[in-house]
Amino acid sequence: MDKILKHLNGDRVIWVIAMLMMMLSLVTVYSFVPILVKVEGGTPFKYLFKHLVYIGISLGVMYWVHRKDPKYFSQLSKFGFYLAVALMIFTFFFGVTVNTASRWVRIPFVGLTFQSSDFARLALVIYISRLLVKKKDKLNDWKEGFLPVVVPIIVICGLIMKDNFSTAAILFGVSLVILFLGKVPFSKVATMIVGGILMLSTLISIQELAPESNVLPRWETWKNRIFNHVDDEQSVQDNAQVSNSKDAIFNGRPKFENGFGFIGGKGVGNGQLKGYLPEAYADFFYASFVEEFGPIWAGVLILLYLILLYRIMRIGLNSKKMFETYVCIGIGVLMLSQATVNMLVCTGVFPVTGQNMPLLAMGGSAMIMTCLGLGIVQSIASSQNVEEKKKGDMILESV
Repeated sequence: MDKILKHLNGDRVIWVIAMLMMMLSLVTVYSFVPILVKVEGGTPFKYLFKHLVYIGISLGVMYWVHRKDPKYFSQLSKFGFYLAVALMIFTFFFGVTVNTASRWVRIPFVGLTFQSSDFARLALVIYISRLLVKKKDKLNDWKEGFLPVVVPIIVICGLIMKDNFSTAAILFGVSLVILFLGKVPFSKVATMIVGGILMLSTLISIQELAPESNVLPRWETWKNRIFNHVDDEQSVQDNAQVSNSKDAIFNGRPKFENGFGFIGGKGVGNGQLKGYLPEAYADFFYASFVEEFGPIWAGVLILLYLILLYRIMRIGLNSKKMFETYVCIGIGVLMLSQATVNMLVCTGVFPVTGQNMPLLAMGGSAMIMTCLGLGIVQSIASSQNVEEKKKGDMILESV
């Protein structure tokens, strides 16, 4: 590990945790894909190999990005935002539809799919971080300061919300955190929140009064999940998923049948309910993990995420540039929010929704974008290390 780390800049703890999680994901993906094999065919090795390819791409992206100067991310943020909008609009008209949700863009020739909202989330965090720095002296002015910062949030969250309400809600919440850090007047943020609620209420009213308008094509699914109706086929299915998820967690409880029973878990590959949990390798990852690894390792997993968040926040707060601070905190909160929602869904606290575990769920655009975000954080950490080294050298020269 030391031989590898000596070639990597930035925060070593983040590198170690990221690589450990990705190595663990190879085990869990191979173990959690039986339901995918049953539905789509193939073998576990097929999906393991595909996941391994995504891990290779993700690590390559993280390594490449972490060697760049952080100033480039600010300079490219506007382009990234407009590219994200273009991708979301393209997905709206030409996206691949799965379970009535059009979220994916199929990449020509290679047959892989890319979820445009994964890129849009990161692009928005970077762009509003830049805008907050650029407009810091004008945030009290509606036209010159506040609206230019808020409109990108409304646009991206609005485009995502049609097919993925939970992702839009999480991104909106993360954006509010960044606005709070940017010292945007509370009265204006409150106005934005109220406006968002009124806009959503209006869209819901239109959908209820004129279903043929299809302004919120997944409204019935959202409503059934939130209110947990049992008289609808979709709700019965969701309730069964939550029930199986809870049972899987219960199956992972410690038992004292042998000397190692206190650890809990059925053992890798021995989970009984992963074959009944849709996307056990993604949306219901935490439940499958607890069943096979037990609550102690599940606690270790939570600890790793918290350490990762702490290191990211530490890098952001140590920076002398507010753009870098906003970006790091935004990326850290976004990652932890996804993991938290996955756990709360699996334990039945939140309604069923599609949020996977960063760095652990079966690879794809989500893993690549997570590593891109971590690469940006590592780039900032690396620049801080260079500055500290220069200061140390100057002190030594003066002595």
